[in-house]
Amino acid sequence: MPFYYIEYGIAQLGAIQLWQHHRRDSTDGLARYARAMKLGNTKPLPELFEAAGLDLGFDEGHVASLIGELRVAMVEIGA
Repeated sequence: MPFYYIEYGIAQLGAIQLWQHHRRDSTDGLARYARAMKLGNTKPLPELFEAAGLDLGFDEGHVASLIGELRVAMVEIGA
């Protein structure tokens, strides 16, 4: 299964985006998560991301923006 680990990377992109929303507005972040989770195994991954208001993108700009926010948070906590 050569592409097995790609699922973990995709999940991380979604998790980081949910974390971003939670940092800005915890109620909104949790609501986004709940909307997607209510769909459970009934929808494909792109629709779960859409339900949570997340971008299922892999372009350099999108990933760089996620990394940028992670770096800011690490500085904030002194990591």
